[in-house]
Amino acid sequence: MIHTRRDFLMTAAAAVSPAKPRVAAIVTSYYYYSHADVIVGRILDGYLPNGKRVEPRTRIVSMYTDQVAEKDLSRGLSAKHGFPIYPTVAEALTLGGDSLAVDAVLLVGEHGNYPTNERGQKLYPRHELMGRIVEVFRKSGRSVPLFCDKHLSYSWEKAGEMYRWSRELKFPFMAGSSIPVTVRRPELELEQGCRIEHAVGVGYADLDAYGFHTLEGLQCMVERRNGGEKGVAAVRWLEGDAVWNWRDGEGRWSAPLLDAALAVSKTSKPGTPEKNVKQPVAFLLEYRDGLRAACYLLTGQHEDFLFAGKLKGRSAPVATNFLMETERKLPHFDGLVHCIEELFVTSRPVYPVE
Repeated sequence: MIHTRRDFLMTAAAAVSPAKPRVAAIVTSYYYYSHADVIVGRILDGYLPNGKRVEPRTRIVSMYTDQVAEKDLSRGLSAKHGFPIYPTVAEALTLGGDSLAVDAVLLVGEHGNYPTNERGQKLYPRHELMGRIVEVFRKSGRSVPLFCDKHLSYSWEKAGEMYRWSRELKFPFMAGSSIPVTVRRPELELEQGCRIEHAVGVGYADLDAYGFHTLEGLQCMVERRNGGEKGVAAVRWLEGDAVWNWRDGEGRWSAPLLDAALAVSKTSKPGTPEKNVKQPVAFLLEYRDGLRAACYLLTGQHEDFLFAGKLKGRSAPVATNFLMETERKLPHFDGLVHCIEELFVTSRPVYPVE
């Protein structure tokens, strides 16, 4: 029972929570288990980082869908949660007005019916969609934090322009994969400044979407090495028997690391990769500071994203599995959404977009 005006005001103040940042979701397509579903859906309904349910700290107030899938979910969610779906990116950011009217922008340019180039890259219009977002920022004379799911673009030139936009307009910018920020089993956090002699990442499936996951799993580990990240000097791509020939010759240093990585897989099949994998692929990386690393894509052997590294002074490799499957489906997106919300709430990137 409230007895005094002071009691009433204190109770009322406690009942009023700070307004959640308003988010415009710009997505390519929204259907079951699409990236829009597993990212935007968590902001709509809550999620479970570290297995403990949390309520979203932000709220979706508008959406633009570049394509409407046959089994689209966005229209039903619009009715359920009360956010409008606008016909243009600009209207989603301005809420149908003349200037920017949201506190953050979530760009999920993954999934949908888009062409593929001769390299097997899906030509998602992330650059084009971000260009329309930037137009609103310019017209409004201000900008807000922006997250771009996965890699910036299939094109180095377009990715570079997206990066330059963020620096020119000085808006907090993050991008990337769910793999670096998911649970690792066995738990492994390399000490900052550790001395890595060699490293291997192991993935599976297509070169574009899952190749990027594999590379980011590797990169989030090796960039903690002594001296920090100095950049990549060269990249080679091998496929077929050339992968095994390299592993058994010039790249023999990677063989024990590949074995150590597969040893922590939850899905690895009996038998050797040579027998199970019909089309092996390897990305070979030479870093400017002399570190050599390799990413194997071994479709048919396993369905995990793995890392193994040889640290100076330790005889046995260290290895971990970036978990995607536990008792819940796709838990690796919990960590990513936590980082996205952290960006939107604090206006500070959790990790640099570079």
